[in-house]
Amino acid sequence: MEVVNNGNSMRVDNSLLVITHLTQLLTYITGFGGLIVPLIIWANSKDKVVGMDEHGKAIINFQLSLIIYAILAIPAILLLGLGIIILIFLGIFGFVLPIVNAVKASNGESPSYFGMIRFLS
Repeated sequence: MEVVNNGNSMRVDNSLLVITHLTQLLTYITGFGGLIVPLIIWANSKDKVVGMDEHGKAIINFQLSLIIYAILAIPAILLLGLGIIILIFLGIFGFVLPIVNAVKASNGESPSYFGMIRFLS
């Protein structure tokens, strides 16, 4: 199925949306790929795939939010170890939410990331 948008032909590709969400898990393997790879995929296909702009912005916002929360949690380690608890929750959310949103993308639903700061809208 193709959708015509301002004269440009856009394709429906839910599998690319799923892959884009799952590439966030590269952070747990390489330590840095969870932001860079989805950013590259989003930048290359936001005008070619239906829904990629919405999903890509949500992924980038979520990854930037995780980075900011982690930076803020480091000084909080000195406050009775609260930062360690925050980092554990960030690790859990950073692993579970991309999987949940990959399933949503495969079903054609909009992404929803908990606690996301909107840098891109």
